Amino acid sequence: MRFAVVQFGGSNCDRDVVHAVSDVCGVDCDLVWYKDGITKDYDAIVIPGGFSYGDYLRAGAIAARTPVMDGIRRHAAAGGLVLGICNGAQIGAESGLVPGTFTTNATPKFICRPVCLRVETTASPFTRLYREGEVIRIPIAHKEGRYVASPEELARLNAEGRVAFRFCDADGNVTPAANPNGAAENITGVLGGPGKNVLCLMPHPERASEEVLGSADGKRIFLGMIRSIEEVGPRA
Repeated sequence: MRFAVVQFGGSNCDRDVVHAVSDVCGVDCDLVWYKDGITKDYDAIVIPGGFSYGDYLRAGAIAARTPVMDGIRRHAAAGGLVLGICNGAQIGAESGLVPGTFTTNATPKFICRPVCLRVETTASPFTRLYREGEVIRIPIAHKEGRYVASPEELARLNAEGRVAFRFCDADGNVTPAANPNGAAENITGVLGGPGKNVLCLMPHPERASEEVLGSADGKRIFLGMIRSIEEVGPRA
């Protein structure tokens, strides 16, 4: 089993993800420079957080149009797992891996703090090790993390169980007060792909993968991916 973490110019959470996958979860992981493309048959691809291309135009807009994303889209279309975290979620949405987009926060300032999330579905490789309705604690760090989508897209996401996480309070209540960036319906994690095999989320699970960091709640996203790969067998 082998993961890939794609590095763009401006990525700054790439090595944190490698640490979470390799050192914490015990799975081999390659750092892949975006210009080199996806040249191996990886079991999972992670697009990490950061500020690819300095967030010029829109966050993730330029990176989404680089050739490496063609390989990532093919991987996802074939059922391979793709995880986009923060800037990676912005890139994933700009690439069409999930519907909607992540744009400037309702209050246009950078927000960096732990938040509570409610798990909306366990029917995905990423959320399978949680309980539906469980409240978890994972940090956010973004200025352009407000999820927006058309009413039709939101209705489809809800009908198909493709909302993975919503911002909530410590008791699991989804309220405006618990929404740090003004996201539509408090949504901050969206599932895409033919088998819900793509997750784009703004919170940083790699920053909540060990108790020494203040929370290990994010570790189960990676462990869920690993469990799903084990069940079908590695691709390589």
